Formats: sequence, C-alpha cells, structure tokens
Amino acid sequence: MTDVPNRATLLDALVSLAEAGGDVVMRHFVAGCTTSFKADDSPVTAADRDAEGVILAGLARVAPGIPVIAEEECAAGRMPAVDATFFLVDPLDGTKEFVRRGDDFTVNIALVEAGVPTMGVVYAPARHTLYWGDTTTGAWAATRIADGQRSDARAIHVRIADSAVVAVASRSHAMPGLDDWFAAAGIDDRVSVGSSLKFALVAAGEADVYPRTGPTMEWDTAAGDAVLRAAGGRTLDLDGATFQYGKAGFRNEGFVATGSYDPAPLRPFLP
Repeated sequence: MTDVPNRATLLDALVSLAEAGGDVVMRHFVAGCTTSFKADDSPVTAADRDAEGVILAGLARVAPGIPVIAEEECAAGRMPAVDATFFLVDPLDGTKEFVRRGDDFTVNIALVEAGVPTMGVVYAPARHTLYWGDTTTGAWAATRIADGQRSDARAIHVRIADSAVVAVASRSHAMPGLDDWFAAAGIDDRVSVGSSLKFALVAAGEADVYPRTGPTMEWDTAAGDAVLRAAGGRTLDLDGATFQYGKAGFRNEGFVATGSYDPAPLRPFLP
C-alpha cells in the first residue's frame, strides 16, 4: 500500500488545495466562461479544467507517490493505474448548477484507502462554506471569509434521527424508484440541493439521509462520503452493504448516505 504522509498535514493541504481550486472556479463564475459537452453529453467549462490543473499540481507536490483519478483527466483518456491508495478529484461538482448561475457547486478532493474514502474536502465557494474530515480524527466545517481567511472550525457530527426524518435529494436528476422508497419509509420532508452538498448536510446534522438510485462516478461522491463517515455516518450500496471505492471504471450504482437513520435497501425499489 502506498505510504500516506502525516495525516494532519495532508488534510490541511487538501483543504488549502480545495480553496485554491474554488478560487479558480469563482474567477470563471464572475467573469463567465463558455460551456462545451463531453462524449457523455455532460457539460464542461474552463473552470473545470483550470481548477483541476491547480489541484493536480498541488497534489503532486504534497503527495507525489499517490496516484490521482481526476474527472477531466479521465475524460481526456488519462486514467493512471491505482493500487489500494489513491486520490479522487472532482474540480467542479455540479457544473449544471454553475452554468445556470446557481450556488450549489463544489470542489471535491478525497483520499481512498483499501476501498474506503478516509479523508475528504468539500468546498462550496459560492456559499463560502468548507467541510472536511478524516475518519481517524473527525469532521469539521468553516466559513470562508474576506481575504481568503476562514472562520474558526467547528466540529460536525450526524444527528440522532427521530420520527421526523429529513431527506436530501438531487436538484438536477429524477431518480427512478425513489418516490416509492420515500413512501415506504414514510419520509415526507425533503430538501433539494445540488452536488456533494447533500453528503455535507447529512454530515453536519442538517438532514438524516441522502438516497440516490441513479449512477454516478466515484469522484462525484468520495469527498462527501469521507466527510460523512468522519462525522459518524455511513454510505450503503443498493443492497445495504458498505459502499466501496476502486470499482471498475470508477463507476457507482445507487447508494444511501445516512447518519443514525437506518434505511431500507434501495434495490427492491428499482424498476
């Protein structure tokens, strides 16, 4: 297994790199940039590519021995071989939100070890909000304030679920079978939000569960999943087993990210 640098030092570096990537994204957000489309018809902008370049250069400095799976590099056909330890990078999660001038987009960086996302940063630059965590030490959140400074970090933890379970769901995607799952669980209270912020809201105790039946890529989920696990939560696959990373093509099926709430498996509700 690849050696991981000092964990506290590495986590600090990942937070700084997410901030740097977010600064690049926000420069494009303010100035405007054109949108093109990849082979899978998903949108991509100069903000995606430029932020990824900044993050990759930083990771090469702070952890040169750990391979990186990054969204735009993979789209260009550059997918390095990985072993048990690797980074997953999504420089702009929620590009659709970015393009339509919403504020739900995020910068995501995660470390995966032996199939588990153990360290992650989710930065929502338009919301000035950072979430980060390490499963060995805990999870935190802070506000990015003037001149690139941060507010004092506050520890975050999943909340104890009661009878009024609150779910977060995707703003941009209709999910087959999800309405039936919600009905069977008796969940009526749903918050719609984009990108990996759904994981962060569960991690911070602002919601209880985030189910998704549609496919994603591992770089979409790993950072938020790491923060959630560091905050005492868990992510389960369609059958209710622990969600794993390093899958073929780095592709995900559906999942349920949850705090203390005990969800039913999703697979029986798929069409």
